[in-house]
Amino acid sequence: MKPAALGFCVALLVFTDALAQNVEYKPDPNWRAPVEAAVRPNPLASRPETSAGGRKLFTRNCEECHGRDGKGIEKKHSADLQLPVVQSESDGALFWKITNGNTPRGMPSFSRLPELQRWQIVLYIRTLKPAAAITNATGNGGVEEAGKP
Repeated sequence: MKPAALGFCVALLVFTDALAQNVEYKPDPNWRAPVEAAVRPNPLASRPETSAGGRKLFTRNCEECHGRDGKGIEKKHSADLQLPVVQSESDGALFWKITNGNTPRGMPSFSRLPELQRWQIVLYIRTLKPAAAITNATGNGGVEEAGKP
């Protein structure tokens, strides 16, 4: 493929992705976890490797509305999980929201999933960061070089 055609394809993919993203997402100010739920610690917090299982669960249960990268899908009116307002939620609050849902806004309850699987999804949600945040955090586009922190 010629470089110009490749560049066009990449630009088209980025543009298409931007159209699907729910840039209009506004959190429901009334959908707050009770304090006792919000302070609940994630029993898997010391095992971040379990987020790989959370990714599989996210793909199976959440991707349809939140998209592969968690940005939310506009026509589904779903949350952009990369936003600071979502990422600043406690693990307990995210677990409570996954468990209980918010059916008036289209978020179903996932209480049918085993508890540890819901905690795995919370861990995976923590990995959803905008590309700029990854670049800024590592200074090299999110690619860590061997032998370098």
